[in-house]
Amino acid sequence: MGAQLRVYRQKIRSAQTTKKITRAMELISASRIQKALGRVQASTPYSRAITRAVSAVATHSNVTHVLTTERTNVTRAAVVIFTSDRGLAGAFNSQILREAEKLTSLLRSEGKEVVYFLVGRKSVGYFTFRRRSSERQWIGGTDNPDVETAREIADAVLSAFLRDPEDGGVGEIHMVFNRFVSMMTQDPSVVRLLPLVVVDAEETDAKREVLPLYEFEPDAETVLDSLLPAYIESRIFNAMLQSSAAKHAATQKAMKSASDNADKLITNYTRLANEARQSEITQQIAEIVGGADALASAK
Repeated sequence: MGAQLRVYRQKIRSAQTTKKITRAMELISASRIQKALGRVQASTPYSRAITRAVSAVATHSNVTHVLTTERTNVTRAAVVIFTSDRGLAGAFNSQILREAEKLTSLLRSEGKEVVYFLVGRKSVGYFTFRRRSSERQWIGGTDNPDVETAREIADAVLSAFLRDPEDGGVGEIHMVFNRFVSMMTQDPSVVRLLPLVVVDAEETDAKREVLPLYEFEPDAETVLDSLLPAYIESRIFNAMLQSSAAKHAATQKAMKSASDNADKLITNYTRLANEARQSEITQQIAEIVGGADALASAK
């Protein structure tokens, strides 16, 4: 009985230590979520403005641009996968990798070879473990995304898109990332980045403002050449910010669940320890009474 009681007490101490760690991580994630959401909200005006500008040029001009033109006989497609550098976030990374595998199966069923651009240690580890190759990898900045990394990713995917297929180029580029919906919901999203499908950033607004007529200087093609790379960079940066906010929310939810489970374990092990202690006391009393009876019978 004594050994069993020691085991229960050790388990209680282990659960209490685990609860302290998960509670601390929950509080850290809660503080980081607000910062991440603040960055998402701060980037929204710029994203809307550049989307509006690209929409205006694409809508009010007849220019055919390489980034907005659908290609025929596409044989290679790229997938940019946004995961996190750290775990302990529930199904955050697994659902992204699952969506990426579904997209891969769809693209391959269309006869397209798939190449990958990986963002985050979890996607890199996933591909390394399965000995699958990737074109480029970016790690170390998923918790606090920066514009320089987004620009580097945009340059890499643009370079791959503008190359000929014979030289390793691709005809389509897709992004797979977690979109922040709420503190409890993170939605895995698949977006085709190139060829560009321009959508009004305020399409969910009840009121639609009519776009005025535009004049382009020096010409619409030059304006598109300048706007489209910046637009693609903003889309990638927005995906990184959304993924960062979603990851912190997923971590907070997972740590809250772990803390609750630790509380349940502590309660259960405390009850079992009390039962073991009571059994030990009962056994000791029985032994004392039995010894006293034996002494009394010997007289």
